[in-house]
Amino acid sequence: MAARPLVARQPNERLQSLIQEAGCSNAGLARRVNMCGAEHGLDLRYDKTSVARWLRGQQPRGRAPGIVAEALGRKLGRAVTLEEIGMADGRSLATGIGLHFAPTVLGAIEQVCELWRSDVGRRDFLSGSTVAASALVEPSRDWLITRPDQGVARNGGARVGMSDVEAVKATTQALTELDHRFGSGHVRPVVVHYLNSVVSGLLAGSYREAVGRELFSAVARLTELAGYMAVDTGQPGLAQRYYIQALRLAQAAGDRAYGGYILAASMSHLAASLGNPREIAQLARAAQEGARGHVTGTAEAMFHAAEARGHALLGDARTFAAAAAQALDAMERARPDDDPQWIAHFDHAYLADELAHCHRDLGQAEPAARRAREALAAHPVTRTRRRAIDLLLLADAQVQQRDVEAACDSGTQAVALLSGLRSNRGEEYLEDFRRRLEPYASEPVVREFNARVEEPEAA
Repeated sequence: MAARPLVARQPNERLQSLIQEAGCSNAGLARRVNMCGAEHGLDLRYDKTSVARWLRGQQPRGRAPGIVAEALGRKLGRAVTLEEIGMADGRSLATGIGLHFAPTVLGAIEQVCELWRSDVGRRDFLSGSTVAASALVEPSRDWLITRPDQGVARNGGARVGMSDVEAVKATTQALTELDHRFGSGHVRPVVVHYLNSVVSGLLAGSYREAVGRELFSAVARLTELAGYMAVDTGQPGLAQRYYIQALRLAQAAGDRAYGGYILAASMSHLAASLGNPREIAQLARAAQEGARGHVTGTAEAMFHAAEARGHALLGDARTFAAAAAQALDAMERARPDDDPQWIAHFDHAYLADELAHCHRDLGQAEPAARRAREALAAHPVTRTRRRAIDLLLLADAQVQQRDVEAACDSGTQAVALLSGLRSNRGEEYLEDFRRRLEPYASEPVVREFNARVEEPEAA
């Protein structure tokens, strides 16, 4: 019988490049991998010959590839992924980057850093990706049933302290304020670059347990912000990946309340923008269940408001009314001084905004207009995008009331605010309002409004 021909392995050029970048010898890398493995309870006995085999294309089994990536990451002072060392072996396919709720903290770091790196690289499969329906609700299930991470401390690269965590928090706050004023089109590239160039190095560093929890909490917030900005720049598929990773980072932080917020405030709104009302209610209920006993009245109000939004889009006025009543009751019990920073923006104005959406979707014009006016009266002028959206909600309600002249006036005010923003969400609300005006297209006030919108300076 003829001998079976051997399949030639391709040299692992990616691993060779990283070893050179790290300034390691084969024996030195093997030693680092063995030491790193021991920290994870693994008895690894690799030597320079083992590394030579990896460079020829052979791949170690089990958890070893992840340990190799971690060992190199410690030497380089940043997170290194399986794909980067040429050992993904189908486990980190490009199309799946960011779509999985990693079972381990190490896996979470690896996956989120790969997402940031791919985003900075403007990979087409990310920027042009659509939302994966299978990953819309499944991460909430994983979050609900996953046990708390027992430890997140690391002994790797440069020492990370609370001052580093505070820097991430301050940067997040500054970027959030810029986003409110100018829209995500101006700010999002800065956020992603900061995550990839600075934050990834912090995650790959050395930190004590308490610092690590705070670090994961801060990074979860900034990752969620990047997801929100992806929505605002018309990239829902990319936003989904960021939200899933923010949820996993919140789990590593041990912050059930913020995990619930990501489901109710971020992922449910993504589902709303995609026309998936049933998923909105499911995500909001998962948030309520998973964060029960861990949230303040303000967060509880947000979670119920998100559920109300889903019921309204389903046309279920009765169930909407019950959820809205729970939201209003929770808001009455809220104590802003007790709220964490991430929920501080959700005030009576934001709740009125949520309810205005619900009443509009149910065709209840009078309460929709009333809630929109409440929101406008309470939102500060710095919330430019939100004020523009509420003006368009008011305009929608006025069209439903057949007060076309008032609707065009509200719409004109919104256009003035949107002219200073780069916000895809704002443009979508404007286009939706213009569609509602189509039955009245022959009226002079509508023709004048449309002409104003189509002027170059109004874009």
